[in-house]
Amino acid sequence: MSSVRSRPTVSKKLLQKDAGTLENRTTASTSETVANNQPETPKTPSRRSSLSQRAISQTLTSTANLANLLPTGTLLAFQLLLPIFTNNGACDSATRPMTMVLLLLLALSCFLASFTDSVKASDGQVYYGFATFKGMYLFDYPDPVGSDLPDLSKYRIRLIDGVHAVLSVLVFGAVAFRDKNVVSCFYPLPAKETQEVLDIVPVGIGLICSLLFVVFPTRRHGIGYPVTPGK
Repeated sequence: MSSVRSRPTVSKKLLQKDAGTLENRTTASTSETVANNQPETPKTPSRRSSLSQRAISQTLTSTANLANLLPTGTLLAFQLLLPIFTNNGACDSATRPMTMVLLLLLALSCFLASFTDSVKASDGQVYYGFATFKGMYLFDYPDPVGSDLPDLSKYRIRLIDGVHAVLSVLVFGAVAFRDKNVVSCFYPLPAKETQEVLDIVPVGIGLICSLLFVVFPTRRHGIGYPVTPGK
């Protein structure tokens, strides 16, 4: 009799366990259905990241164009020779004129470098030259006839080259007068108005020239500049 009475108890426990399992499954399926029916939130961070990547790409492109404004060799000479000529900003009656001559020569280098260009011959060799009103004069090309070269008349001087040359000189002047050695050499104790001009004018000139150069980029690849595959 005792064994017969214990059977209903076991079956009752099994029924309770099956009911709990069924209830858990129903709750899980209901939560999944509610989660699937919820609207997806817009992916704002991804859009923001894409916009920031585009802005960075445009900034890098503009920076690469601005790097063509000043020749690399001229900037290197400026950074190396200026502390020596100015005696680290402590100029006297002898070093001040020499510093002025150095700045004029470097500005002339920026002006002339705007008219240099390069051309690639049929053998793949790159030759550099100076643009003229008729074409381009090559410095180191051995063949005077130039049978392996493309048409050099398309490399002649244009109006935009003169604009780039003037912009290069202005940018170099802005860079020079933002240097502490140059300012200390020519204006050791500037007045308040002079200091304001030295702080504002070079920045304004550099910004305006940089914007103009971004709008009208150069197509020349002068001495020291990389040559594109199309050249």
